[in-house]
Amino acid sequence: MTDEAGDEVPEAAEDDSKENLEAKVAELEKELQYSAAEMVNVRQRAARERSEAMRYGGMSMALRMLPLLDSLEKALEAANGDDSDALSEGVRLTLEGAKAALEIEGVSRIKVESSFDPTTMEAIATVPAPEGCEPDSVIEVVEVGYMYHDRVLRAARVIVAEGE
Repeated sequence: MTDEAGDEVPEAAEDDSKENLEAKVAELEKELQYSAAEMVNVRQRAARERSEAMRYGGMSMALRMLPLLDSLEKALEAANGDDSDALSEGVRLTLEGAKAALEIEGVSRIKVESSFDPTTMEAIATVPAPEGCEPDSVIEVVEVGYMYHDRVLRAARVIVAEGE
C-alpha cells in the first residue's frame, strides 16, 4: 500500500486508519439519529404548545370577566327579587348573556358538593361542625369558583366544617 506521497504504508497503519474511519462514521450516524429524533420531539412539543395556546389563550380574558359576573349577581341580589323593575330585568339579562358567552368559550361554574375538594376549592375559614353536619363538609360558599375547560380559573372560596 502507498500513501499520497507514494511512500509505502504499513498494512497495520492502514487497518487502524480504516477502523478509526469506521468508528467515526458509526459515531456520526448515531449523532444523526439523535438529531433526527430531537427534531421530531421539538416538532411534537411545538404542536402541543400551539394547541394549548389556542385552547387556553382566552383564560386571562375570562379571569378578568369574573368580577363583572360577581357584580351583576350582587346587583340582582340587592334588588331584593323585585323582577318588575326594568333595571333589574336589564341586569338579569346582561348577567345571563355574559354567562352564556363565557360558557361557549369554555368557562363553567364549579359545582360545590357537600364535601370539601382542595383541587377546586379554597377554604377561607373553618367553623365547628354544626349538628348533623359531617366534618370537612362545605358550610357556605363565599365566592363562586369557575373552571376554564379542565383548569381551575378561580377556586371556589368556601367555609368548611372542622374535622375531629
